[in-house]
Amino acid sequence: MPLLNLADLADSLPAAWKSRVLAEAGDCNIKVLKMDGQSSPAETHDYNEALIVISGALRLSVLGEEIEVAAGEMYLAPAGVPHAVAAGSHGVLMIVDPIGS
Repeated sequence: MPLLNLADLADSLPAAWKSRVLAEAGDCNIKVLKMDGQSSPAETHDYNEALIVISGALRLSVLGEEIEVAAGEMYLAPAGVPHAVAAGSHGVLMIVDPIGS
């Protein structure tokens, strides 16, 4: 696999909050997306989801708690727990989740 610049890849995506699968590792997808400051409604998965901030910040609302994930940090969204993106999230986000999700 070639060396990938995650910021450039996210910047080339046609729309914010639409991820692109970059690779597979084991039984997981590795995805990238760009965050544009907009919020999104809560979602729940039947699997754990790793949210890794490459640049900027991800603001989450999880069970009534506001969580800010800074560049270089990861939040593990547990299976079955609703999480929503709060306004102000911006930058580049990497997601690791199961293939087929």
